[in-house]
Amino acid sequence: MQHPERYGLETLRGDLFGGLTSAVVALPVALAFGVASGLGAAAGMYGVIAVGFFASVFGGTRSQISGPTAPMTVAMSVIVTTHASTLGEAFAIVIVAGLLQVALGTLRIGRFVVYTPHVVVSGFMSGIGVIIMLIQSLPFIGAPAPSGGAPGAVRALSSAFDSVNFQALAIAAVTLAVTVLWPRRLSKFAPPVLVALVAGTLMGVLWLTNVPVIGPVPRGLPGIQATMPSIDFLLAAAQPALILALLGSVDSLLTSLVADSLTGRQHSPNRELVGQGIGNVVSGIFGGLPGAGATMGTVTNIRAGGTTRVSGALRAVLVLGLLLGLGRFVEPIPHAVLAGILMKVGWDIIDWRLLRRIHRIRRAHLVVMLVTLALTVFVDLVTAVAIGLIVAGMAHAQAMEVLELDSVVSVPLLDRAFFAEHPEMMAAADEYAARSGLVALRGSFTVASAHKLVTVVGADIGEHELVIFDFSRATLLDDSAAMLVEQLIEVAGRSQTKVIVMGLKGRVAETLHTLDILRHVPAGHIVETLDDARRVAIALLEIDTPPTGV
Repeated sequence: MQHPERYGLETLRGDLFGGLTSAVVALPVALAFGVASGLGAAAGMYGVIAVGFFASVFGGTRSQISGPTAPMTVAMSVIVTTHASTLGEAFAIVIVAGLLQVALGTLRIGRFVVYTPHVVVSGFMSGIGVIIMLIQSLPFIGAPAPSGGAPGAVRALSSAFDSVNFQALAIAAVTLAVTVLWPRRLSKFAPPVLVALVAGTLMGVLWLTNVPVIGPVPRGLPGIQATMPSIDFLLAAAQPALILALLGSVDSLLTSLVADSLTGRQHSPNRELVGQGIGNVVSGIFGGLPGAGATMGTVTNIRAGGTTRVSGALRAVLVLGLLLGLGRFVEPIPHAVLAGILMKVGWDIIDWRLLRRIHRIRRAHLVVMLVTLALTVFVDLVTAVAIGLIVAGMAHAQAMEVLELDSVVSVPLLDRAFFAEHPEMMAAADEYAARSGLVALRGSFTVASAHKLVTVVGADIGEHELVIFDFSRATLLDDSAAMLVEQLIEVAGRSQTKVIVMGLKGRVAETLHTLDILRHVPAGHIVETLDDARRVAIALLEIDTPPTGV
């Protein structure tokens, strides 16, 4: 059992720096997402406050930062233009999506994300790092941030190089240099990200002033924006709300995996979904963008020292303070400063630990990682993970096929050995007769080996008058493998080979009986031990054994 760590001055300092740094970094992103969604810049900030605070307090990932994300913003823009006739209806859909997330967490659906293979996690982590670096490459040289994600950044780069703002480039370069070169021994007193933020901002304020800055920040508290929808609208809104809920859940839980990989901790996926759902309900009520776990903000928070829920809650409070009048303190921060910071963040997100071993990775795993990385960069995170999981599952099935087939024993049983104590059974047979065969399934059998098993074992069955299926050492049969057993029994029937089933127990027996696989096997032919199988075999084979002397 893990005991909670003592919350001391060092932890508080890290959370303060983490919350402050992630708040400043998140501000321009939130404003941009609000505009892109069609709801306005303020909606992005309201989403940062509501989702960020409640997901931190009630969620299951201690160091996670939540707020508007690119996938959720794109989904919300579709809802605004397609599924809602008023902004009140759009925010009602956000509330329903949040309630669905709470339901998913209550039903304990979130735990399934832990089965994501490491190569998939590595692929989308590295892809996110590449995206951050590509997108920030334009503000790094003084150009406006591109639309269209990483592909848009690639398209815009060629023309941006023709009009480089060298003042912005100098600020970004100095900021990046500080984050890279700041001495490790001083990091516990002042995190490099914060030092870089201050140094780059002072350059922009006191010396190189001809650079784009964050600019005006919305002020004031929001009012209740969602309207009470009709029953007909709720029925029509079920589909977009479900998509929004699933998108936010997957996005958040994937970010939780990133946080786990950076902190060495274990998140609670079901609690995380409940926290994210509560945050989205509150955000929808007050007219904020829906949100999820924000990978960029989470990594920035962790790198700056944030390790507990306090950093995420503090970030939301700081953004609230900006709304209430403190915005003038961040308005002069150059975009180039944030670009320099995020360049280092993007570089650190890339899974260099695995990439350094790329020449040692199995080819199938390498394909999974590269496919996931490419789709993350050029399509979107959710599609990348979905395809990555499918490809990883196929690669895993291919590897398991060999292991499972190696656990199958299909051998003839010589009469002189099997019926050694019953010489009358060998009277009409030659010395090397093998009227019985044994098919022993040992270990686990899944869809990976189901197809090949019919081919490998099916040919042996027809060579015997009787076959014994031995499940005494089988531990697992999935539905596909269970249907395979039914096919083998049907093969035996077509060959007029009698069937005995031996050693059924536990989950294997439950699966076969639940699917009614053994309906054509008489109850008397289902036995527990090899001695029982021998007695049944004698009774069955004596039917066709000529009397002695004939």
